Amino acid sequence: MIIDAHTHIFPEKIKQDRTPYFENEPEFKLLYNSPKAKISLVDELIQSMDVHKVDMSVVCGFPWRTPDLIKQNNDAVIAAVHKFPGRIKGLACFDVAWKGAADETKRCIDEGLSGAGELAFYLSGIDEEALSFLDPVMVVLRENNTLPCMIHTNEPVGQPYSGKTPITLEQIYTLAKTFPDNRIILAHWGGGILFYNIMKKQTKEILKNIWYDTAASPFLFDPQIYDMAATAGVIEKVLFGTDFPLLTPDRYYKDLDNSNITTQQKELILGRNAVSLFG
Repeated sequence: MIIDAHTHIFPEKIKQDRTPYFENEPEFKLLYNSPKAKISLVDELIQSMDVHKVDMSVVCGFPWRTPDLIKQNNDAVIAAVHKFPGRIKGLACFDVAWKGAADETKRCIDEGLSGAGELAFYLSGIDEEALSFLDPVMVVLRENNTLPCMIHTNEPVGQPYSGKTPITLEQIYTLAKTFPDNRIILAHWGGGILFYNIMKKQTKEILKNIWYDTAASPFLFDPQIYDMAATAGVIEKVLFGTDFPLLTPDRYYKDLDNSNITTQQKELILGRNAVSLFG
């Protein structure tokens, strides 16, 4: 089974014309101001899944600031889950600074979604204020079978790009320490914090409930990233995620084939790990 654990969809009206939604939404403008930034509907995702033999995808919306847009995008995700049962799982997405974030998380779970994400702090990084905003959302997730939360992270060094946040490894580590009983997916390989699993003291325990997805990996890392994940002992915590429509699955299949991990390890990444996490 192949499960893409990181994809995005939008309501159709936003795909048709994104420009009216830039006002009061600086994060959306940052990522989607360029016409080259793709916006997808669920039917397009399903078509890509069929082409690339993906059995199931986990879909997110966007962390809008405006409550109406939050609910509209989450409703599109809920509709996708209902339209394609068995092929689509969904996550609730929102700006965590919104006072209604915890209630929206509960609403979406009641409607059949499987957690929260991709939650992001594009302009601030995951500072103390961000952690305080996350707390009530994490409480809701713990109270609902400890459903997972996907959080946008990125490597704090290297090339700049749209959506690269001012995050630090210490902030990511503090996130894990702050919510030890939540299951957290760190998007984009967790900014590289997975390598610290080889430390002898504390770190393994702090990161025990952390998963890492491969979203945007062909843009960020050589195929040897998979070998390094195996060496770090976290291969059972790596989730295949494409960030569709940013990239299609075949780009990732190529990198997996060019790594030195075993066939069994590839199967874990491509689906079995996600089955363990999402059920």
